[in-house]
Amino acid sequence: MHSFIRDAALSVAPFLAVSLAAVPLSAQSGMPGAPPPPPPSIATSGVGETSVVPDRAMLSVAVESQGQTAAAAGAENAKLQAHVIDAVKAAGVAAAQIRTSGYNVYPEYAQTSGKAPRVTGYRAQNTLQLEIRNLESVGKVIDAVLAAGATNLSALSLYASNTDAARREALQKAVAKARADAEVAATAAGGSLGSLLELTTEPFGVPQPIMIRGMSTGMAMDARMAAPTPVESGEITVNAVVHVRWQFVPGQR
Repeated sequence: MHSFIRDAALSVAPFLAVSLAAVPLSAQSGMPGAPPPPPPSIATSGVGETSVVPDRAMLSVAVESQGQTAAAAGAENAKLQAHVIDAVKAAGVAAAQIRTSGYNVYPEYAQTSGKAPRVTGYRAQNTLQLEIRNLESVGKVIDAVLAAGATNLSALSLYASNTDAARREALQKAVAKARADAEVAATAAGGSLGSLLELTTEPFGVPQPIMIRGMSTGMAMDARMAAPTPVESGEITVNAVVHVRWQFVPGQR
């Protein structure tokens, strides 16, 4: 009887060893198998562009004055700048759209050969930044400040106060271009475009305003005698960039 049990155990042991060896290592360890490969896809990018007409302007207006002392230069500047501010308001710019952006008083020197520089006087400069919300008034404002005593105009820029509609139109164009390219690629590869897998947009940059060259003191004086200043608005470009990925459906072979 004991001999029979021993012989039976010996005969079963090889069978168990073979059976365990046949089970995959992943199943023995309880770990999942390798993930299936991702479905084939097509990724494209698209750029959309549209234009918007500016409806506002920013303008820097400066008044410079001279005096034998810093106080004299400052007092003369204050008188001239008050005239300029009154002229700006009379041209239709509200007080809330007028801001002082800079004020400087500094000495002027004369250099004599062999001697140290000496102060010959002082110069004061007061700069205003104007927001003009009616483009038809830009030329009128320029003429008014020049007539009132402004000596420098600079940084005239035209911009659009609301670009939301233009941005969305550019976004639609960008997605349409990306899809058109993806469909061409899918057809060329012998398949078709499947469902949308991913869509991302790049951050929208602020549309660059239209910059117009400023006027120096001499140009300002000439402008007082010239015809009304014309200002053309032109157009501002708004761009959108998207990155899109679709599923690729292979064709039947």
